[in-house]
This record gives sequence, structure tokens and C-alpha cells, in this order.
Amino acid sequence: MRVASAREPSASEAIIDSQSVKSATLVTQAVGYDTGKEVKGRKRFLTVDTLGLVLRVLVTAASMGEREGGKQVLKKVKQMGTAVSRLNLVWVDSGFDGEPFMHWVMDFCRWILQVVIRPKQRKGFVLLLKR
Repeated sequence: MRVASAREPSASEAIIDSQSVKSATLVTQAVGYDTGKEVKGRKRFLTVDTLGLVLRVLVTAASMGEREGGKQVLKKVKQMGTAVSRLNLVWVDSGFDGEPFMHWVMDFCRWILQVVIRPKQRKGFVLLLKR
């Protein structure tokens, strides 16, 4: 897909996000409670390239923290070898923010972590804030 889109075969940037979802009634394995979202169930950690092509998915109990799940899914991405040989930047939301996680990504993966903060919205308009 990447080559057909006139891109290099290996992505240079990736995005990580997570989503907590309710589990089915009879599911009891890998179920936890996400206190932030008030959801009992599972959490999906998804890593995609900038085209939206899936690199890795990790499903855990919803109680797993963003940074710990981020570490686990990034370990799986790192194991992809030449498929991610050009990867150097990973975009995350504020749930993955924190110096220990950032240092872990730089030390273990040798990638740069960029935290992207959603712009504040007011009365239907989006305010773009400069740092």
C-alpha cells in the first residue's frame, strides 16, 4: 500500500492511541476497569503509520495504563525490523505524556516522542493555541 501511494516501504512516523471498550457479558479474561473513562472491559492500543495503515494492535485489560500499554505495543513495533527501519517519530496524545515514558522510548526504541494536545473548543469554534 505504501509503495502504491508513492511512499517509501517503511514509515518514518507513527501514531499511538488507545481505546477502552466494554466487554461482552460472559467475557472474563483480560477484563479490567478504566477509572478515567469509567469502563469495565478491555483496552486496545493501536499503532498506525501516517497513512493510517496498522502497524500493531495490543489488547489488554482496561485497567492497564497508557504508558505501560504504550511500552508493550512499541516493543512489538520495534520487533518488526526492516518494516519500521525508517521510523524515527511517534505521535501520542497527552495520556502517554511523561518524562519516564519519553526517555524509555528514546533509550529502548531510539525514536522521538511527540505529544500532540487537542485544541480547546469554545462555542463550536476551534481555538488553535501556539506554544
